[in-house]
Amino acid sequence: MRLKRHFHSNHDKRDSPSMSTRKLSLFNRWKNQALNETELDGISEEEMVEYKEAFRLFDKDGNGSISSKELGVAMRALGQNPTEQELLDMVNEVDIDGSGTIDFNEFCQMMKRMNKENDSEMIREAFRVFDRDGNGYITADEFRYFMTHMGEQFSDKEVDEIIQEVDIDGDGQIDYEEFVRMMAS
Repeated sequence: MRLKRHFHSNHDKRDSPSMSTRKLSLFNRWKNQALNETELDGISEEEMVEYKEAFRLFDKDGNGSISSKELGVAMRALGQNPTEQELLDMVNEVDIDGSGTIDFNEFCQMMKRMNKENDSEMIREAFRVFDRDGNGYITADEFRYFMTHMGEQFSDKEVDEIIQEVDIDGDGQIDYEEFVRMMAS
């Protein structure tokens, strides 16, 4: 109630130049937190399991949060080369609690928003990242290369099993349509 009164009494000041940047930042975080509470409810158990696995891959030191440095490692593994400022901006965009890092709930929120936005473009971009030579197919070597750069080690047998699982036409590699089916399942 106290918080509500504070924001209600300052409502008209929010858009004025006299409102401090700190107050505006706190207000935006509070607003985002309120939105997050309702938006996270729509994440399925299956999505939550996937998000936990992805979060674990990004959170290299296992401390329960993703720093801008860890985000940079993951982005570079995806073929991107963001500047330090771009990484800080990405973290700050989803950093609801102001910690300077992305915790699991913030990561889930980010993933949910990303899933809503341009799923097909994201799938195309992900395919291009895996398909290093640009020939339209993901080979076992390309898959292994990407996963190694994300810090995951798979045996040749495990890679072959993953490829076989996704490879519908049996040619030993993953084409774009097979990749889309895998991403949608």
